[in-house]
Amino acid sequence: MADKPPRRNKTTATRLWPLLAINFFMADMQSGIGPFVGVFLLQHGWASGMIGTAMTVGNVAGMLITTPVGAAIDASKRKRLWVIIPGVAVVAASSIILLRQSFWAVTVSQIATSIAGAAIVPAVTGITLGIVRQRGFNRQNGLNQAFNHAGNMAGAALSGYLGWQFGYVAVFLLSALFGVITIACVLMIPPRSINDRAARGSKEDDPESRPSALRVLLKHKPLLVLAFALAAFHLGSAAIVPLYGMAAVSDGQTTNGPSFVAATIVIAQGVMIIASVLGMRAAESRNYWPILLASFLALPLRGILAFFLTGWWGVVPVQILDGIGAGLQSVAVPGMVARSLNGTGRVNLAQGAVITIQGAGAALSPALGGWIAQWIGFAPAFLLLGGLGLLSVALWVAFGAAVKHY
Repeated sequence: MADKPPRRNKTTATRLWPLLAINFFMADMQSGIGPFVGVFLLQHGWASGMIGTAMTVGNVAGMLITTPVGAAIDASKRKRLWVIIPGVAVVAASSIILLRQSFWAVTVSQIATSIAGAAIVPAVTGITLGIVRQRGFNRQNGLNQAFNHAGNMAGAALSGYLGWQFGYVAVFLLSALFGVITIACVLMIPPRSINDRAARGSKEDDPESRPSALRVLLKHKPLLVLAFALAAFHLGSAAIVPLYGMAAVSDGQTTNGPSFVAATIVIAQGVMIIASVLGMRAAESRNYWPILLASFLALPLRGILAFFLTGWWGVVPVQILDGIGAGLQSVAVPGMVARSLNGTGRVNLAQGAVITIQGAGAALSPALGGWIAQWIGFAPAFLLLGGLGLLSVALWVAFGAAVKHY
């Protein structure tokens, strides 16, 4: 059972508002462009298989860099810099894809976006731990994720409106603007307010109590079970949103691609806000195991609904399930990693490693889903992708003894 978070004084509160603002505006940097890229390229003559391949190349780049970035954040005394760099990368990525739609230009754009997403999550985790310490992390992380999902919802709604009024150019410009605002917000956090030992999960009385990186990555069983269960989940989940938008556009069920994609994101992110707050509350009185189990179970149900319901009829139920799964994971995954690695001084390395392994599934998902859809159709692709959630459930239940303590 987690300890109750300490009371916050006014000084701490003034440092947390910029942190919440970072989570709000970084949301569009992380995933706001992704679903729109697929529809944007589809309307520029790309086939679903090539779209998925370009996204996969970018995802692989982000996957490979996440673990070393987590280790670098543990060692760094300039945590804010690891938010500034992703902000610059997103602005560059948005510029590239607007100027050219060749395969390599789009791929470079996806690489820049993926690297930004890979770096910013452990960076914000480290900053949060450094400010509120381990005792306050669960609650603050829950608030962070609620603001993050709210930012995604606002960004998607704005993107849908601007895309409808002004075209896809406005969607990418909005993402670049969010990147600039994120940089401004992180500069508002005083560097001295971030305790470097707390930020990496070191014990206060023993700053050198850090096991080797290899030992953390290979011998920490709860970490491995969590990572591989997430990899199976994201192998199925990551492709569903972009494929759902492409299916509606290809079948002529919608003539307004930006608005349709925006609707899928707004619905999911609205549910994620509620799910992240409920997940935070649940974690204060019990461990993270049942929270993650519920998130894994949402994927098979989502795949079945996407198989039977397409277009506007299926948006609400399919994306509600997406919101439940992703919202619970947004709180439970960093919370479980921080709790299980507390005292090792390797928290951000572990966060990066989990993101890397789950990223392997997410990286392969667009290509897998894209080619399946191209070969046998969108509806069967949804069913097969959703079925991968059952593998996550099987891993989580089979190794429950190793992870139920956290």
